[in-house]
Amino acid sequence: MTDYYDAIVVGAGHAGCEAALALARLSLKTVIFTVSVDSIAMMPCNPNIGGTSKGHLVREIDALGGEMGKNIDKTFIQSKMLNQSKGPAVHSLRAQADKKEYSYAMRKVLEETENLSIKQGEITDLLIEDGKITGVRSYTGNEYSCRVCILCTGTYLNAKCITGEIAVHTGPNGLQAATHLTDSLLKAGISIRRFKTGTPARMDGSTIDYSKMEPQYGDEKIVPFSFMNEAEDLQREQVKCWLTYTNEETHDIIRENLDRSPLFSGYIKGTGPRYCPSIEDKVVRFSDKNRHQVFIEPEGNYTNEMYVGGMSSSLPEDVQEKMYQSVPGLEHARIVRNAYAIEYDCIDSLELLPTLELKKIKGLYSAGQANGSSGYEEAAAQGLVAGINAAHKVLGKEPVIIDRSQGYVGVLIDDLVTKGTNEPYRMMTSRAEYRLLLRQDNADERLTELGYEVGLISEERYQRFVEKYNQIRQEVERMKTTHVGNTEQVQKILETYNSTKLVSGVTLAELIRRPELNYEVLSPIDEKRPHLSDEVKEEVNIILKYEGYIKRQQKQVEQFHKLEKKRIPADLDYNNIKSLRLEAIQKLSNIRPESVGQAARISGVSPSDISVLLIYLEQNSRKGVTDEKDI
Repeated sequence: MTDYYDAIVVGAGHAGCEAALALARLSLKTVIFTVSVDSIAMMPCNPNIGGTSKGHLVREIDALGGEMGKNIDKTFIQSKMLNQSKGPAVHSLRAQADKKEYSYAMRKVLEETENLSIKQGEITDLLIEDGKITGVRSYTGNEYSCRVCILCTGTYLNAKCITGEIAVHTGPNGLQAATHLTDSLLKAGISIRRFKTGTPARMDGSTIDYSKMEPQYGDEKIVPFSFMNEAEDLQREQVKCWLTYTNEETHDIIRENLDRSPLFSGYIKGTGPRYCPSIEDKVVRFSDKNRHQVFIEPEGNYTNEMYVGGMSSSLPEDVQEKMYQSVPGLEHARIVRNAYAIEYDCIDSLELLPTLELKKIKGLYSAGQANGSSGYEEAAAQGLVAGINAAHKVLGKEPVIIDRSQGYVGVLIDDLVTKGTNEPYRMMTSRAEYRLLLRQDNADERLTELGYEVGLISEERYQRFVEKYNQIRQEVERMKTTHVGNTEQVQKILETYNSTKLVSGVTLAELIRRPELNYEVLSPIDEKRPHLSDEVKEEVNIILKYEGYIKRQQKQVEQFHKLEKKRIPADLDYNNIKSLRLEAIQKLSNIRPESVGQAARISGVSPSDISVLLIYLEQNSRKGVTDEKDI
């Protein structure tokens, strides 16, 4: 028996949900497969969405028309804006989720979406004809034909959960692993990597002594993830999180048992995440530190389970008990779920085009941890982009490629497909060259127009967006043309904020640029100020205060775009380019960059190689080599 669909999504984690919703909302008949319907949008590790740089991704997903931001706004139990003592480029929203509610709410959205079907079952084989995906086969032998397919397999491929000397061939949370699909990928000539990640223990909250910990509160005023939500509609009672620390006793227990750690014994073969290491890895790598932070975070409103953030581990169960109980506040805590490491197969991301389509198999896309990334937010961002591009392929539309100057989504995907990754890739603000332009507050300005053109942003939402930025532009201009003099009222405001008094008139914009002043504190001397939303006020303040820096980055982006516009023919034989180093020839031939800009970001390709490539392209320009229309 064969069922027919326009699109098939394999896996219903955060990547799969965004991919399936994008496909269905763009009118493609879509089915999403999952090993367990109860695991849709599951959070097998940390119970939160957002965080440093990851909050940017969630807001970009929302600006494009994705679902993650809306879903966490429905289900958060604590919300906090991180890095507020620093500049706006690194402000990042982070929210604790009720894990079950988050999953239930996302499942409800999927179930109520037209054109979308959910099916429980393991996909074991890809059906490929003449280098093109034609369908998939399930474990039961049923075949499903499709025009496009997106792999969102997360950490399930040949998954193995490890605690000490014990290994169980399951996916996260004891769910069924996908043990056959890797063979199908290898048969198709796809390069596979073996990565590892981990998760800490969960504790019975009723056995924790919180008096020995520091309470961590949410923000008094909630900032929504979704641009569609108003802050006042999200105000609610929030739960507390807690902060404690490891100590020398903790570290001694770990050191004494390193020979039993599968991470150091060689039992774990997969490469782990550099930026989210296990506690035993931290103790070894940072031996000069006598303590590490441990965050105690609720898993939800209707459970006593507490997540022990910062202490993921794969040590044996008896060692875990001693280790955790050495932490202040956890002396008598009971473990509900042991910590474990998980090994899994994933695709070498250099196998992918910037659209997230596999180079070797037309119509087959991949997104999320299947591409070697880590994190719910990175997965969801890739899922949305893969969903859009798969839909566009079926609909005969141009692909959507978000570049590094447009969003963190673009940085993430470009890093994966251009540089590749030898470890689980984590998004960080430091990876973005233009991060002052890629702030979380202006994600809608950067990407909502694109979401509207694609068809994932409604007319009503688009008009609301247009009105918002009209207000911002008008208010910025008004601040630049509104003058104030050295009146008693003005001087008193300046004195209050330890700002130099005026000797002559200035504009309000000039005053805002002073470090100690901002848009809000000038309100008493701004008689004609209109009533504006908080998000408009924030944008006006940032635009005026950082105008010089913003213009400087915009000039850098112009230079970046010049190299991005210099296209490279898909069939260019790099062996014919004299003076290119052998390593550059090999890397360029393997990755097949689409532009000179992308070529310049490939590890192993030097600036001198780029100069040689530019000269070659210029010499051959009369043949149409650099015309975008010919690529």
